[in-house]
This record gives sequence, C-alpha cells and structure tokens, in this order.
Amino acid sequence: MNPYQQKKRWKYFLLAFAVVIAFGSLFYTRYLVKNIARSERTRAQVWAMSMRQLFNSDDNDFLQFTTGVRDSLTVPAIVVDSKGDFLYSRGLDTTKVFVKLQAEGSKTKKYDPEYFKSELDYMKRQHAPIKLLVLGEHWLVYYKDSPLLQQLRLFPYVQLTVIAIFLLMAYTAFSSSRKSEQDQVWVGLAKETAHQLGTPISSLMAWIELMKERFNAEGDTLIAEMENDVQRLEIVADRFSKIGSKPVLEEHSVYAVVKDFVDYFKVRVSKNISFEMTGNPHLKAGLNIPLFDWVLENLLKNAVNAIEGKGSIHIEIGGNKVKNQVFIDVTDTGKGIQRSKFDTVFQPGYTTRKRGWGLGLSLTKRMIENYHNGQIFVKDSEIGKGTTFRIILKNTRNDRQAIS
Repeated sequence: MNPYQQKKRWKYFLLAFAVVIAFGSLFYTRYLVKNIARSERTRAQVWAMSMRQLFNSDDNDFLQFTTGVRDSLTVPAIVVDSKGDFLYSRGLDTTKVFVKLQAEGSKTKKYDPEYFKSELDYMKRQHAPIKLLVLGEHWLVYYKDSPLLQQLRLFPYVQLTVIAIFLLMAYTAFSSSRKSEQDQVWVGLAKETAHQLGTPISSLMAWIELMKERFNAEGDTLIAEMENDVQRLEIVADRFSKIGSKPVLEEHSVYAVVKDFVDYFKVRVSKNISFEMTGNPHLKAGLNIPLFDWVLENLLKNAVNAIEGKGSIHIEIGGNKVKNQVFIDVTDTGKGIQRSKFDTVFQPGYTTRKRGWGLGLSLTKRMIENYHNGQIFVKDSEIGKGTTFRIILKNTRNDRQAIS
C-alpha cells in the first residue's frame, strides 16, 4: 500500500474514532441530564404538593413536616395565582428578590417585578407548570433547572473543547518535532551521499586524464562524453551537499538559466516530446544554479512521465508588476491530475508510478520554498489534457519595467 494512502486511512480512522467518542460523551451526558431533570421534576411536584398541604391542613405536626419538605427543594421556583400574580418564590437570587421602597424611612419591601418577569418567562420556556388547587383557587408552580443541571448540560461541550485544544496543541508539537527529525534525516542522508560520491568521482576524473595521456585521446568524443557524465555526477554531489545549509543566491536571468537546462535536458528524452520556451528574457531572480536546475529536472521529468506517447512541454517566463514577481509555468500535455490531488502530489511518498519513490516533487517544493523563498503549486490541470505547474520567485531587477 502507498505510504501516503496508509497515512490518509489512519487519519480518517482516528477522525471517525474521535467523532464516536464525542457523540458517545454527548449521548451519555444527555442521558444523565434527562434522568436528573426527571428527578428535579419529581421534587418540584412534591414541593408543590407540600405547598398545597401547607395551606389546606390544620394539623400542626403535619404542617411542620410539610414545611420541612417544602424547604428541601433545591430547584428555583415561582408560584403565581390564576391571574399570573406573584405569590411565592424559592431558590432565586436573594439580592434581587426584594428591593426597598424609595420613600425615606419606609421599611416596607416588595419584589423586583423586572427580575421576576424575566425569571418567570425563562421558567415558562423551560418546563410546563405544575397545577395546584389551593383554597379553591388554581395556582401554577413554575421552576427551572438547578445550577448543577445547567452546568451538566454545558459540561460535555466544554470538555470536548478543552480536549480538542489539547489534542491540537499536542499534534502541533509532535508534528513539529517529527518534521525536525525528518529534516535531520534528510540532511544527514544528503550530506553522506555527497561524501560517498566524492571519492569515486575524483577517481574517475583521474582515470579520464590518465586515458587521455596514455592513448593520446584529447579530442576523442567517447572520452568527452565520459567527462560530461562525470561533471554531471559532480553537479549531483554538489546538490546533495547543499541540502540542509542555506545556499548562496545570486542574481541571474531566469530565462537564460531555464533555457540552458532545457537545452541540456531535451536531447536526453524521447524525440516524440517537443519543447517550447517563451517569455521575457530580462526578468531576474536570486537563484542557486545547481539547486534550481534540480528543481527544473524534477518538474520536466514529471512532465515527461505524464505524457504517454507523443506530446509537448511548454515553459513560459512571465511576471507581475504589482507584486514584483517572476512566474515560471511548466505545461505538459500529459494525463493530468485530479483537483483533489493538487496538494497531495507534493507529499513525500506520493506517486502514481509503480517504480517511483514519490520524492521528486517533495524535494522540489522544499528547494523552492526553503532555499529560494518562493512558491510552487499546481496552477491548473485537466484529466487527459495536461497540467501546469507554476513557480513564483521574487524579481530582483530594480527596473520593474522589465516585467511585461
């Protein structure tokens, strides 16, 4: 199985598992809330009946018992008569239940009508009233959830939010740590590869010089091709040696650098694939030639592999005056990329080829973004018609008129 696909499946599995936990927590909390709400309803009914007995009974002992039952209610409640006038309350804010009259020296107290109105409206929305028949008159008992029940309703959302924040922080920390470890592995592997290549390359160069002297083959074409291949190996070793260190960027004509590499590359691929270059030759950007050639090589190889049979590759150099940017668009007539895979193609290990490693575009993205301070992305693609990759670099030429 493709490592990226396996990683993606694990993400979906963990996401599904997290959703199950969240819904399980919400369902169980809702179950508890329902049971507690039923219990509070029962206590409110008992309290309402105790109120009725308190007014209807003449037995002093029973009245004491009834008073004890009434005072045991923990949920806030308001009792009103059939006209909606306030009669009694329980469990409300004691600082707002009574207010002193403004008349100086008056000791009379009354309830705050605005506070009671808002509380009564809230209770009416929460629960149906409990009806009582007291002294031949119908009373209504309204109540609301206790503070404990209200907190319990909110608890799962607070809990899941805290867990989500914790997991996000943990994921960010571990992801950053893992990326740092991967970078160290990349750098170590690249530098070790460059070091290992150094000795045989030096040896090959010495052998070529010895062959020239012994066989007097200074102008021999075979020897010249061997030299070209050895020089190519030197370039590869130099690329690997620059991984992990900040390369020196020098100002170059983007068009000239791209053209030089395209001229080198196109003679080494099938003649069924044609190459075309257009654009502004005056645009300049800070480039590290060995690494940038590696970027172009990966993009052009990717384009060649996408073309089945005959096709063409078009490279266009353009710019943006407003943002002072240089664009490099590489367009092929290959099989195309699904829109959902535009970001995925840059993931390490992702490949559609049976023998591919899925590292080319990942390295390309790293070299453009980390070393050239630019951007690379899939600008456009259509299945069966082709794909366009775009590289964005900063234009270093002071004369912005160079940008067309």
